[in-house]
Amino acid sequence: MKNRHEMLGMTDEQVLSIYEMMLLARRLDERMWLLNRSGKIPFVISCQGQEAAQVGASFALNREIDYIAPYYRDLGVVLSFGMTAKELMLSAFAKAEDPNSGGRQMPGHFGQKKNRILTGSSPVTTQVPHAVGVALASKMENKNFVSFVTLGEGSSNQGDFHEGLNFAGVHKLPVITMVENNKYAISVPMEKQIASENVSIRASSYGMPGVTVDGNDPLAVYEAVKQARNRAVNGEGPTLIEAVSYRLTAHSSDDDDKYREKDEVNEAKKQDAIVTFADYLRDVNVLNEEIIESINQKIMEIVNEATDYAESAAYADPEHALRYVYEE
Repeated sequence: MKNRHEMLGMTDEQVLSIYEMMLLARRLDERMWLLNRSGKIPFVISCQGQEAAQVGASFALNREIDYIAPYYRDLGVVLSFGMTAKELMLSAFAKAEDPNSGGRQMPGHFGQKKNRILTGSSPVTTQVPHAVGVALASKMENKNFVSFVTLGEGSSNQGDFHEGLNFAGVHKLPVITMVENNKYAISVPMEKQIASENVSIRASSYGMPGVTVDGNDPLAVYEAVKQARNRAVNGEGPTLIEAVSYRLTAHSSDDDDKYREKDEVNEAKKQDAIVTFADYLRDVNVLNEEIIESINQKIMEIVNEATDYAESAAYADPEHALRYVYEE
């Protein structure tokens, strides 16, 4: 009898790569918190608890041609699409070599042309119309790529979400919107944000299918995104996916999350996909303690090297701040 990932057409190597990418995102994120608390970097906005959705979705896309419009927590997405640990650390330290903005922007404002990562901005949800625009270009030029955009459930209450999805639905555009529902919009819990039973039910208003999946299960997210991509490239239009997980850290390094009980967070940690997906991989004989030790060693070498490189890298010259502001 086939196991779950084989039934989805995935190899052992693919699911092991998903686990490795999830773990890299987690270890990078943890290092950034340590650097922030020791006064070395100014800001962290965390992916912890959402890696399964981010990496599972990314592996279901065509990472050679598809475009992504990530939101600020999406370490797992941008790593999967080719951004390196070193580049992300350069961003965290605001160094001149930061590929996102040359050290101008806060961490989490991703953008890298060579890997088709659309530049994000600080107002939440502005990336949705941008991703829809890329999908429109794909359709107008008869190309085979799709765009993939992510956001938090709090952002799904913004006007950009409605306008973007409505336009995508009307024009049957190849865009996949994934809401990473981590239960909190900063301090506001889900039940105080949204009157409907979930986010995905809104899809029917935009003339597209909507599905809610377990965001702690990378295989469930992979399957949903794979189906959505198949629909998109077959001319069947957009899909709204809601991946439900939990934000394991405070909203950001500047947030005091006393608005939720520690017991609630500890209960959510029991569903941490870093642990549960490793358990699955052990059960199907893809992972064992020797492989785990090898992966951990490799990842910590990557994280340490990225940290050391970025910390010693040069800052931009002060006059560099004026570049791209005025016509040259």
